[in-house]
Amino acid sequence: MTNLILLITLTLLPAFISIMFIPYWTRKTESFGVSIPADIYDTSALKSMRKKYTIIIGVISLLTICVFLGYGLFTNMSESMVGWLVGTTITLFMIISFMIYLIFHQKMKQIKSTAKWGRQRTQKLAIHTQFRQQKLRYSNNWFIVPFVLIFSTIILTFLSYEHIPEKIPMQYNFQGEITNFATKSYRTVLALPITQLYLILIFIFVNTLTGKAKQQLSAENPEKSMHQNTIFRRRWSAFTIYGGIILSMLLSTVQLSFIYSIPQGFLITTAVITVFAIIIWAFILSYKTGQGGSRVTVSMDSNGKTVNRDDDRYWKLGQFYVNKDDPTIFIEKRFGIGWTMNWGRPISWVIVIGFILITLGIVLLTI
Repeated sequence: MTNLILLITLTLLPAFISIMFIPYWTRKTESFGVSIPADIYDTSALKSMRKKYTIIIGVISLLTICVFLGYGLFTNMSESMVGWLVGTTITLFMIISFMIYLIFHQKMKQIKSTAKWGRQRTQKLAIHTQFRQQKLRYSNNWFIVPFVLIFSTIILTFLSYEHIPEKIPMQYNFQGEITNFATKSYRTVLALPITQLYLILIFIFVNTLTGKAKQQLSAENPEKSMHQNTIFRRRWSAFTIYGGIILSMLLSTVQLSFIYSIPQGFLITTAVITVFAIIIWAFILSYKTGQGGSRVTVSMDSNGKTVNRDDDRYWKLGQFYVNKDDPTIFIEKRFGIGWTMNWGRPISWVIVIGFILITLGIVLLTI
């Protein structure tokens, strides 16, 4: 149990550190969910705010880890209780960190209101006519690889159905011991490949929106912003594709363990290393690229006299984009890495509800 607690802690650390440094990874035209001129980003006042936020979240992260370790290591807990502890820890951390963010968000709004940057400079919405002509993402044809893996696994499962044990292992503890079985049937032996197919379809969806999401360029230097945003999308597209392939390989290996004798210790170790590697990869990618490619170095000067059109009114709490007049569904986050949805469009809610219903259906199928 001690090893399990330590492993979970090691997995949580990159996520906590990522949240600490979000203010440094956002675009230089945004600060704590508030739009600002790019040249204001490096002023002493905003530097101080970013530093304070990082320190506060860092202290909260450290306290959270200490409480988690203390409760997990010095309390006689079952593995099911460990799952409850992890869920509770993450939920409380996210609530507290969001409350801290709101404090800084409100302070940033006050600073902007006092400074009146928008009245002193020309506001423009930058649109580059050649943006969609760039190679913004890599082809979905790469997902042929996981599809071949999945269908090969399905065929092999059917061919070897008679050799699969009557009791299929469905859950293991950290020591590699089987803690839950399912009676063999075509539904149970195909549950994992069906889950794989669903996950790959999600990866395809994410990779597609990487290229289709709203064009968001800096009015101060549209050309530079276009280059940065193109690199940003390509890098995350590669992460999505290779992450999907690696995850598919892992799940196919688990499926093959129903047919062939594969040591459970090997499966668990491989799964842990794979998950941890993907988390570290995402962390490094966020650090090196930043939101919208803001940390990508491109040598182009800006005039500093033009700023992005102020659309703060559409960003509720600086994180939730609500604009029924904007036909765009997907848009870059203002605080964080990646994309969010336009909650002012009904189709956004349809997509989310659809994903939830399909996920619940997959879960019910595997029970």
